[in-house]
Amino acid sequence: MRLKFWMSLWIGLSLVSASQALAEVKAYRASILHFTGDPARLGEQAYQYFQDGALVIDNGSVRDVGPHSEIAKKFRDAEWVDYSGRLIVPGFVDTHVHYPQTEMIAAYGEQLLQWLNTYTFPTERKYKDYDYARKQSRFFIDQLLRNGTTSALVFGTVHPESVDALFDEASRFNMRLIGGKVMMDRNAPDYLVDTAETSYAESKALIQKWHGKNRLLYAITPRFAPTSTPEQLAAAGRLKAEFPTTYVHTHVSENPSEVEWVKSLFPERSGYFDVYEHYGLAGEHSVFAHGVHLTDSEFDRIAATRSSIAFCPTSNLFLGSGLFKLLPALDKGIRVGMGTDVGAGTSFSMLQTMNEAYKVVQLQGQKLSSLQSFYLATLGGAQALGLDDKIGSFKTGNEADFVVMNWGATPLSKLRNKNSKTLQEKLFVLLTLGDDRNVVETYVAGKRVYRAK
Repeated sequence: MRLKFWMSLWIGLSLVSASQALAEVKAYRASILHFTGDPARLGEQAYQYFQDGALVIDNGSVRDVGPHSEIAKKFRDAEWVDYSGRLIVPGFVDTHVHYPQTEMIAAYGEQLLQWLNTYTFPTERKYKDYDYARKQSRFFIDQLLRNGTTSALVFGTVHPESVDALFDEASRFNMRLIGGKVMMDRNAPDYLVDTAETSYAESKALIQKWHGKNRLLYAITPRFAPTSTPEQLAAAGRLKAEFPTTYVHTHVSENPSEVEWVKSLFPERSGYFDVYEHYGLAGEHSVFAHGVHLTDSEFDRIAATRSSIAFCPTSNLFLGSGLFKLLPALDKGIRVGMGTDVGAGTSFSMLQTMNEAYKVVQLQGQKLSSLQSFYLATLGGAQALGLDDKIGSFKTGNEADFVVMNWGATPLSKLRNKNSKTLQEKLFVLLTLGDDRNVVETYVAGKRVYRAK
């Protein structure tokens, strides 16, 4: 009798435990698109699209994805959310953005170097104040989420307070965010420069405080070669050697005047990218923004070092920097992600970034498909950051960051979507006519963090 009692109790507790576990599983019904590779190389093998699909999330991670008819049988007892008629894609990945420049977006009439001195530097001085930086961080992250961006590689300012504020705010949402304090010890206003020694010490303290905490990661962040002395770049290289899992995030070859300036400051180096490689700042976790004026030999070195490039089309057009050679870069095997580069970039929307990317490629007599655009904004961005084992697709076990999208958020886009026949055409209409109005809801680690009003 005693054995029978304990067996009954064990079975009862097991059933309760199983029921509770199933209650934590949520399933979302919608059209679902995600990528397993680059469509330019793999064609239809590079993505999965389920017109009537289901995505299953368990404790903040992807558990399953597939046709609704199959998933519904496997997860009858899950909590179901019906987004039929909507599109679910992985959360967008922004591989280059400046959060302090949010408040000076759409500043008129300058190219890069003049724009920095006229608008950027005076704005960034305010971020020494932690409370001010925290307020602006909150606004910045709200903008990311309302546009469906769930992961980003972010510039702070020279002030450690700017990074503390950003990471504190990102922690509220458990975001997969990478950021860092700017290192800048010359060719900038006195109120924004540090030294080789202070930048090393402050960056090291921030790495030890934040890198690997929850889903946060740290990026060693020299602004660009002209604003760092050789001593500071060497200090950045020491940090990278001491903390090899950190990122390096900086700019390269954005503007012709900037490229000439680097040649005059580092005449002993063979080119702009060689400056960074010489100081140990190139590698698998190094992301270089822009690269508009890289030479073929520099593309080869970027590929050889497994470094990545952030393609920032709205910024490159806005500042008149030029047209990035996207397809040649991809042909060389370089990992490339999309970057909004706010505030020289003019929108937080990855849809609008894809829109401008299409035009940049078109102006060079080439084509960028809608499928490849969405790949670059999701899995491609994750690969550029070396995080495709965690984000960017609905692979089982990945972190459950995703966006629920409206195919047609305006009368015009509804009309155009209705007349679209193929998936590629529907996606092209979405990226060309779409913006934050198409984002219905955004989820981070399985939790809804934004809902359109």
